[in-house]
Amino acid sequence: MGMIRSAFGFLFGRARNATALGQTVTSVAEVFRPNATRALELGHDAYKAAHASHAAEFQYARGGWFDSMVNGLNRLPRPLLALGTLGLFAYAMHDPEGFALRMQALAHVPEPLWWLLGAVVAFYFGAREAHHLRVTKLPKAPALTLPKPDGDVAPAQNPALAEWRGQAG
Repeated sequence: MGMIRSAFGFLFGRARNATALGQTVTSVAEVFRPNATRALELGHDAYKAAHASHAAEFQYARGGWFDSMVNGLNRLPRPLLALGTLGLFAYAMHDPEGFALRMQALAHVPEPLWWLLGAVVAFYFGAREAHHLRVTKLPKAPALTLPKPDGDVAPAQNPALAEWRGQAG
């Protein structure tokens, strides 16, 4: 053991060069396998920079007529779907033959087109819900307040605490 230590001491120097040896081995190892911690740090820095850039782009809301029009159009599909469904019931009662004819025509729509319609509606409402979940701030829970003991109620006696107080004083 002493001979190996002497050989390494001769080749690489004493303890002060052990750190240099460790750094050299680390840098050589990073040639073959990247440092995972450093890669994660760089990825996080890139994410923060992209997020900051995106946040800076939307820092000031534009309140022009076009934005108001698009916001109004975005609010139309839900009421139109609800009122349209109620309208179908009214149409079925008003003109049953015409309603039956149109429902038979809908039966000829190919199934993939129904799947596409379902996907569009699901993604539309899913995206709106996700947007509202991201934008809406949840209210903070109220602070927990403990009831204060009445002045005439004595606190519960703890013998260990009483003994400790007697020794500390």
